[in-house]
Amino acid sequence: MKLTDIDWECWKPKDIATLVFVFQAGKILLIRKKRGLGQGKINAPGGKVDYGESLEEAAIREIKEEVCIDVWNLEYAGDHQFQFDNGYSMHVHVFRTEMYKGQPQETDEAIPMWIDIDQIPYEEMWEDDEIWIPLMLKGIVFSGRYVFSESKMLDYQLITSRS
Repeated sequence: MKLTDIDWECWKPKDIATLVFVFQAGKILLIRKKRGLGQGKINAPGGKVDYGESLEEAAIREIKEEVCIDVWNLEYAGDHQFQFDNGYSMHVHVFRTEMYKGQPQETDEAIPMWIDIDQIPYEEMWEDDEIWIPLMLKGIVFSGRYVFSESKMLDYQLITSRS
């Protein structure tokens, strides 16, 4: 399956979700997922948007649920359209912030960890992360489309612009 196999003009995601990258003194807050899609992988906190929520409201709620911190002053970083060969699809909106309150805590969903920005463990993350996270770190806004088979990336397209 490739990007060209999908009619992106008519594409509709099954789920809409968010990711929030929190930064502090040369470090980035990441989590090890304990359940759900990507279980065992390292990612940023985030999750599905509930009916009636804005993207920002969902991002704030999800990070509170996953790692017990409050965030604000979210900056939009970009979005991803994921299509899996099993039929599942997801549109993920990415935010970044340096504004938070509280100490990240482990929950039944995630184990939080502060990682040095120059030591992000891409080998333990989704394959696409190594492509777009370095751009996000430079303030480059992106829009990506990806095709996956389980956790293997089959094809992608990434469009960028300076923020």
